[in-house]
Amino acid sequence: MSRTRDVIVIGLGGMGSAAAYHLAARGHQVLGLERFGPAHNRGSSHGGSRITRQSYFEDPAYVPLLLRSYELFAKLERDTGRSLMTLCGGLMLGRPDSRAVAGSRRSAREWGLPHEMLDAAQIRRRFPTLTPAPDEVALYEERAGFVRPEATVTAQLQLAQRAGADLRFEEPVTRWEVLPGGAGVRVHTADGVHTSGHLVICPGAWAPRLLADLGVGFTVERQVMYWFHPRGGTAPFTPERHPIYVWEDRDGVQIYGFPAIEGEDGGAKAAFFRKGVVCDPETIDRTVRDEETAAMAAQLRPRIPDLPGRLRKAVTCMYTTTADEHFVLARHPEHPGAVTVACGFSGHGFKFVPVVGEIVADLALTGTTEHPIALFDPRRSELRHSATPEGETTS
Repeated sequence: MSRTRDVIVIGLGGMGSAAAYHLAARGHQVLGLERFGPAHNRGSSHGGSRITRQSYFEDPAYVPLLLRSYELFAKLERDTGRSLMTLCGGLMLGRPDSRAVAGSRRSAREWGLPHEMLDAAQIRRRFPTLTPAPDEVALYEERAGFVRPEATVTAQLQLAQRAGADLRFEEPVTRWEVLPGGAGVRVHTADGVHTSGHLVICPGAWAPRLLADLGVGFTVERQVMYWFHPRGGTAPFTPERHPIYVWEDRDGVQIYGFPAIEGEDGGAKAAFFRKGVVCDPETIDRTVRDEETAAMAAQLRPRIPDLPGRLRKAVTCMYTTTADEHFVLARHPEHPGAVTVACGFSGHGFKFVPVVGEIVADLALTGTTEHPIALFDPRRSELRHSATPEGETTS
């Protein structure tokens, strides 16, 4: 058995690497355990880019966390010299009563966020790559853009190690247990057994296995990201000319996309937001079929006619979604003195990575945080009906 640490962090993806960094930076002995290698592509924290935005249609309660996350992304950039965030502007498009538009407008107004409302003609003039329907509008947010997931994870791992964290890769956790009387935890891995005073679990798509006793049902979904080389070249799609976007059609189907970002194989990325297939993280089908690409292209073609040109690549990732699509971020209700959990980020969590790390460190060390996280309580009524046995997901 290895020596006892102050905190063990299970999972070193986006959230876990942030937690390890913040805990170690506060002077605590941290052991981080990851089933794959550093900044890997087997879970959710990969794909070259993730949207960031502040006029948050999911719920205005997220906005204070986003404002802090922007500050922490900037600090990560300063501390590591890495480019992690690009604010190229962003559009939330759809009919005026769509969730993407109305929800974004509600958050922007509630928090006094700078934004513009554009009608279809204004959208076409400002962003000639886009062809909205006459009855569609958009909320434009100048401070929207994208962050780089692999670079962010690498930066956080670098800072965690610099602060003294012991990070171990290719060491999957098989189970964990709270010691009698709540006097710490014991974690079993493929390579041995580790003990600590507190345990942080950031399991991503492995939440149904590692958090079966949490009483929350998680749906793990296979998602696909596509990179298309635009017809006529990428010049009109550079970040200086083409924004990030979330676009909702009249049936409520949302797609999202990016400019053509340097280093992303000469294409512009797009994907469906939701519309995934339930999967298991161990057996997920990573083959992307022609009919899937055709469905993505069909959704893009009337909206961004030059984009669905030649497919450059397509890769899978996973969403781990709760019943209400809000996060789970709290001390474990059954083991409040010993375990903190951060999971169920439901496909919209990466932009929160730095602030989640800060919150997790607060909870693990003191049991409380000044950040507003009541929305993420695992005991909320919206989640209790969806609990599933170990190893299963809801549909």
